[in-house]
Amino acid sequence: MNRRRAQGGTVIGDFVERKISGLTIRIDRGMCISTSNCMKVAPEVFEFDAENICAFKADPPDIDRERLIDACDVCPVDALIVIDEGGKQLVP
Repeated sequence: MNRRRAQGGTVIGDFVERKISGLTIRIDRGMCISTSNCMKVAPEVFEFDAENICAFKADPPDIDRERLIDACDVCPVDALIVIDEGGKQLVP
């Protein structure tokens, strides 16, 4: 299994996750195809790392939850997963 340390967040296999605006956001680094769609919707949360893979910015602020969900939902390969406080997966 390929384990890469991404900037910020907790690494679980090839996933990185962080709590933002009360939601758990998980990046599946193995799925990311670097379209930057998420960065266009939430540039204060997402950026490319040195490998040109989606990563969390060092200290992303809390942003509007719906915009954060939209930023994850625009990923064409479902590399971004959103889980609410109750454990329900909202995206994809």
